[in-house]
Amino acid sequence: MGQDAGQSGPPVEDGERSEDEIRQDIQETREELGETVEALAAKTDVKARAQDRVSETRERVTDKKDEFVSRATEAVPEPTAAGAQQVVSRVRENPRALALAGAFLAGLLIGRRSSR
Repeated sequence: MGQDAGQSGPPVEDGERSEDEIRQDIQETREELGETVEALAAKTDVKARAQDRVSETRERVTDKKDEFVSRATEAVPEPTAAGAQQVVSRVRENPRALALAGAFLAGLLIGRRSSR
């Protein structure tokens, strides 16, 4: 210990350093302090940290999805993939058919549940 609370570093004798050196030390200390304050502020910014974690999770999920899609595409035989694309294109051409089929299935399910 042996140093006052206001001192940081070795004691300096008068006349050892020039005013420019002292000013340079002060400027460097200010910059270091500013960086430390910024780092502490970033650690205490809960919202930003949560957003970072959400972004990281979103990236991982997207990567997994892309991997799954590529595996599924490789595993599905060509005729099946072509048939699925035909179904999708027909549904896009005539969305009423899909809506009617969905309504019919919903009616069946509701009828079965209400009869029990």
